[in-house]
Amino acid sequence: MPEQPISIVTATTLFPNRARPSHGVFVKTRLKQLLASGAVEAQVVAPLGWMPPLLPYPGATHLRQVPPRETVDGITTFHPRYLIVPKIGMTVTPWFLYHAMKRAIGTMLASGRRIDLIDAHYFYPDGVAAAWVARDFGLPVVITARGTDLNLIPRYAGPRAMIKAAAEAADGLITVAAALKQPLVELGIAPERVTVLRNGVDLEFFHPVPREAARGQFGMTRRTLGSVGHLIERKGHHHVIAALPHLPDTDLIIAGDGGEMPKLKALAATVGVADRVRFLGAVSQQVLRDLYGGLDALVLASSREGWANVLLEAMACGTPVIASAVWGTPEVVASPAAGVLMPSLDANGVVAAARQLFADLPARAATRAYAEQFGWEPTTQGQIDLFGAILARRAQPNSAA
Repeated sequence: MPEQPISIVTATTLFPNRARPSHGVFVKTRLKQLLASGAVEAQVVAPLGWMPPLLPYPGATHLRQVPPRETVDGITTFHPRYLIVPKIGMTVTPWFLYHAMKRAIGTMLASGRRIDLIDAHYFYPDGVAAAWVARDFGLPVVITARGTDLNLIPRYAGPRAMIKAAAEAADGLITVAAALKQPLVELGIAPERVTVLRNGVDLEFFHPVPREAARGQFGMTRRTLGSVGHLIERKGHHHVIAALPHLPDTDLIIAGDGGEMPKLKALAATVGVADRVRFLGAVSQQVLRDLYGGLDALVLASSREGWANVLLEAMACGTPVIASAVWGTPEVVASPAAGVLMPSLDANGVVAAARQLFADLPARAATRAYAEQFGWEPTTQGQIDLFGAILARRAQPNSAA
C-alpha cells in the first residue's frame, strides 16, 4: 500500500444520483470496494445531461432536481451539466461532456485538492472526454470499457476514431471481461496495454437467505423464474415471457422499471400467461437479494452484456442462472454449478436452457461456492497495482508525461 492514498477522480455519466439511485450502480460498487482498501481516496464527477426546459427530454424534470453536488453512499459527487443535442448527439456529446468535466476538475484543482489520476468509465463519450481533460491538466487517465462502448459504438467512423485516439493516449486501459479486450486490439491497441479486471460480487451482502421465507415473501408457490434489469428491449424480458407457454409449470417475476412495461404486459396477455407474470418495478438491493433467494433460477436473455452483475448476485444467493451466450457472459457462466447458457437468443433458447437446467439442477450450495471465486479482492488489488505502476512510471525523471 502506498504511503498516502492515491487520490483519484472517477469521471463518468454512469453513477447513481438522487433522481436515479440505481443508475450506474456497478461503477459505484467497484469504487466503494476500492475505497474500502484504504489505498485510494476519491471524488466523483458524474455529469448530467441538460436540455432547455421547453424541449422534451425523458427524465429531464427529475434530473433538474439533482443538485450540483451531493453525497452518494458516502462519496462526494459533482454533477456538472452538459448540453444534449438531439439527432447529432453521438458526434458532439464528447465535446460538451469534456467541457463539463473540465470545469468540475479544474475547480477541484483550484481549491487545492490533489488529484493523482482520472479514473474514467465507459469509453464513449465518457472516456474520450476524460482523456482530453487529462491532457489539459497533465494528469494520467485510466479508461474502463464495459460493453457497448467497444462492441457497438466503434461501428461508427467518427466515434471509432475518437475511441482509438483516447485508447492510445490513456495511461491505462481496463476491460471488465476478456471478450472486450479484442475490440481494442482490433483498433490497433497492443494487447499488453489492456488489463482485464472483471466485476465482482459483494459476497457478504448477497448470500443465501431462508428459502421458504423468501418464497413466502413473494408468494411463490410453483417453480419460479426471475428476470432482473431495466425494462428495455435489449434486456430480453420479452424472450422469457414468450417462453412461458412452453413451460406450463413455471411462473415469472420481473424486477425493474422502464418504458417497455406496457409492451411486456401486452405480450404476456397475448401469449396467455398474464396470470403467471408479475412486475415488481424497481426494487432495492435488499429486496433483490430476497428475491434471488426464493427463485428457482434467474434468466438473463440480454442481447448485449459486458459483464452482468445480476448473474453473480443470483449465484451468490445460491440461485443458478440461465443466460444468453453474449460477450462476457460465457466467462461468468462457466460451470454447470453456475447454470446454463441459452443455445439461441429467443424464446426457444430460454425453453431449451430451462429444461436442461431443471433436468440436472445443481445444489444451491454448489452454486454459492462457484460464486465465491468472484469476490472483489482481485479486482481491487488489480486497480491499486495499475494505478501505482502508472504513477511510478510518471515519477521517473525521463518520463514523457
